[in-house]
Amino acid sequence: MNKPKSIVITYFILRALVLIVMVLAILNRQWYNVFLCLLTLLLFLLPSFVSHQLKIQLPGALEIIILLFIFAAEVLGEIGEFYVRLSHWDTILHTVNGFLMAAIGFSLIDVLNRDPHIRMSMSPFFVAFTAFCFSMTVGVLWEFFEYGVDRLFLADMQKDTVIQTVASVALHPDGANVPVVLRGVTETVIRSVSAGETVVSGGYLDIGIRDTMADLLVNCVGALVFSVLGVLYLKNRGRLARAFIPQLMTEEQLHALEAENRARALHRIKRLRRHDSEKGAPSGKNH
Repeated sequence: MNKPKSIVITYFILRALVLIVMVLAILNRQWYNVFLCLLTLLLFLLPSFVSHQLKIQLPGALEIIILLFIFAAEVLGEIGEFYVRLSHWDTILHTVNGFLMAAIGFSLIDVLNRDPHIRMSMSPFFVAFTAFCFSMTVGVLWEFFEYGVDRLFLADMQKDTVIQTVASVALHPDGANVPVVLRGVTETVIRSVSAGETVVSGGYLDIGIRDTMADLLVNCVGALVFSVLGVLYLKNRGRLARAFIPQLMTEEQLHALEAENRARALHRIKRLRRHDSEKGAPSGKNH
């Protein structure tokens, strides 16, 4: 099936940028960045794969957002170090992630809800609530993944935050269950066997919890925004909501997809036969 011109242009530009970054990474022997570029190119194929496998039509706006999200997370965020250079980059991506995951959860329920072969009927609010819960579950599982990677590989995916106020019962001199509040913390001194003494200027080094909770909160915001759009879509099939809601393919689209798959299979067969015939043909040299 032919994709809209906007998606083709977006995909072409993003893929070209990834290939340029990958070539530069190869020249500089930055093999981890090469791996991230290959992963990005693979993830770019995900929308088309999901669309073909689930027989759903992704709206152009949603597919472009997915492609931009992948590029922003892997290339700009990891290779370009935007996670460190821009303080709100991670927050923006987690908000978009909440929106996208709610869209996926919503589409799965809506597709089942409208499939004539499946006896299932849910109210618009229940479908939206299910999409919201799906998005939040994915967000929580991702935070579990970040925590596990940090514990096992010391990767600091849960970025630490310097804060100026600490409230902790662990600081109580008598061990009572009463938080000791320290305000206006200016620096923290960390002594370790491996690095000696390290001074954290500006306050206390919070280990990941602020980042995790902020990620889940903005994920919640993104999921809520899409859930509202989902309810509007189910109630009146509005144009704005339709731009982000995956649809079941029509009979015409399914026939076009089947014809495209047959054409690709036939092309592969012809190419293999041509390759085999060229491989078995005499070289023309006298022996």
